[in-house]
This record gives sequence, C-alpha cells and structure tokens, in this order.
Amino acid sequence: MTPVTPAELRAYAMVHIAYTMGLRPQEISRLTLDDIAFSKAEMSVRYRKAGLPTAMPIPQKTLKALAAYLVGGRPKNDCRELFLQCCRPYRPVSSPTVCYAIKSYMQKAGLPQEATTYWLRHTHAQQMLEAGISVFEIKEMLGHDDIEATNRYLHIHLKLMRRVILGELV
Repeated sequence: MTPVTPAELRAYAMVHIAYTMGLRPQEISRLTLDDIAFSKAEMSVRYRKAGLPTAMPIPQKTLKALAAYLVGGRPKNDCRELFLQCCRPYRPVSSPTVCYAIKSYMQKAGLPQEATTYWLRHTHAQQMLEAGISVFEIKEMLGHDDIEATNRYLHIHLKLMRRVILGELV
C-alpha cells in the first residue's frame, strides 16, 4: 500500500516511528517539528512516560516517511507540533488519534483486527533483542522504569510481523 492522501502519509510516518523507534502513541502525539534534526538523523523525545527525555537516531526509511508527510501531507500551519489533524482546524493530534491512524493503516496492510499500535513497539523491542542488544539497553530505549516491564515486551511473534508489515514498510 503506497500512501497517497494526507491521512495516509501521516499514518505511514506514525507507523514508521512506532515500528523503527518503539515510541508510544502519547510520545508520537507530542513530537514537534523542533524535535527532528534531519541533518543528524536524530529525534529528541522530550515527553517520555518515565519522564526522562532522550535523543534517538532516526532510521533512513523513517526519515523518508517523515519527509513525505511534511512535504505532501502536513497542512500548512504555524503550529510546531509534528502531527496535525487532517481537517480544519489543524490542531495537534491526540494519543487516541495516533492509535486510530496506526491501527487503520495496519488493518489496510492486512494485519488482523486485534493488531494494536503496541504490537509495533513490542516488535521493535524483540528486534533489538535479536540484534544482541541487552535487556537493560532495551529498557532504556523504551523508557521503562523497571526491567519487568521490558521483559513483557519480548514475546511478540516476530516472523508474523515481518511477513505482514515488512512488506509494507521496508
């Protein structure tokens, strides 16, 4: 599925952020234009659940998805928030809007009805583990307070996610 409409471009960028960076819907909804440094391929995540801001590298495909949204999907507006409503008034999106946009996009990609935004976050954690990153480092990247929360993320069926989503994202 190739994103074309502003809503699809926005959802596509959100999916990439959730899948490749493991951000929560609330964190995605609070991103601003100032949080993205395209020249450094880096994103500042200032509003984390655990309260500790961080800077994260942005994968190339995610950078491209963000650029496509900014050029072809984001309404012209003085608002500094990254993701805006697609219809007037162009206000910043809420966390439930992020969840809805991602879930809708995942369903269009062929994932089952029970697929959630958090599947992407769980898959991101599992991929980091498979890449040899320690559970402690994964805990830090996901912004968890304790290691038990991170351990709960390390169980999603990765092959299913790759088969269904990677065809769309990579």
